[in-house]
Amino acid sequence: MPFTRIKAAMALTLSAAMLLSAAACGTTDDSDASGKASGSSSIEGYDVSSVAKDKSIAKLLPESVTKDGKFTVGMDLSYPPAEFLAADGKTPVGFDVDLVKAMAKEFGLTADPQNANFDSIIPSVGAKYDIGISSFTITPERLKAVDFVTIFKSGSAWVVRKGNPNKVDVSDVCGLKVTVQTATIQEEEVNKLNEQCKADGKKAIDVLSNKLQTDVTTNVTTGKADVSYADSAVAGYAIAQTDGQLETLGKATGMAKEAVAVKKGDTATAQAVQKALQKLIDDGTYMKILKHWGVESGAIDKSEINPTDVND
Repeated sequence: MPFTRIKAAMALTLSAAMLLSAAACGTTDDSDASGKASGSSSIEGYDVSSVAKDKSIAKLLPESVTKDGKFTVGMDLSYPPAEFLAADGKTPVGFDVDLVKAMAKEFGLTADPQNANFDSIIPSVGAKYDIGISSFTITPERLKAVDFVTIFKSGSAWVVRKGNPNKVDVSDVCGLKVTVQTATIQEEEVNKLNEQCKADGKKAIDVLSNKLQTDVTTNVTTGKADVSYADSAVAGYAIAQTDGQLETLGKATGMAKEAVAVKKGDTATAQAVQKALQKLIDDGTYMKILKHWGVESGAIDKSEINPTDVND
């Protein structure tokens, strides 16, 4: 998957790299035709000011969503380039954030992305948040808790320090220190690999689970872990942010659809979100946003509610 590289000074942690790279991002107030600016001192999202309210879509939303005039979205803002904090430490940015802002415009609401731990978002959808968007892979377990509306597709990638100094072979990670983000599909897969290692009489995997994806990357960069396993879009962006300190092993695997989480049984909100996303796809805004962040290879051409075929 191609990624827009944002040059950063060398740093020992991804958090520091993110701040430094944001300062060197290179954008100005002059934007090109795609809405992507160049030459400024901050990471900027795609300009969605031209997106207009669609009354036919907006009226689908229930009063529980529209009554406060806000479109409140739970997001784990440690997951670049999908959703993360800009250099000021408080402004949400990323392609998911831009899509949230565009949908809010279609609904005639004010986008209100709120930071949350990844594993707390789904339980809070329909109560604290109108929806949740945080690179959620659709799984049978999650479908028991929420309804899903597809928004993107991505896979999983292994990441090591440049040159693979620990000679990691991803065909056999038994006995290695593997770092993942808590409650992700990647953590689930590594735990399954660990059980297989034990069943085969091999050394167990030392699974380092972290609430923040930035800490996952830091574990590899600093040598605390041998390898990380993460969403392929996130892995590629992290590699760019650490300015060549990291690299992927092999190709991304398990390409699967990612989706917006909606309160279980809230058909009205699910339909409104699906139609809003499909309109953005059809009018080209969706692709412009993904290209702005360099993740257009993860584009979908049809947004669906609770698809039965979730793998590509």
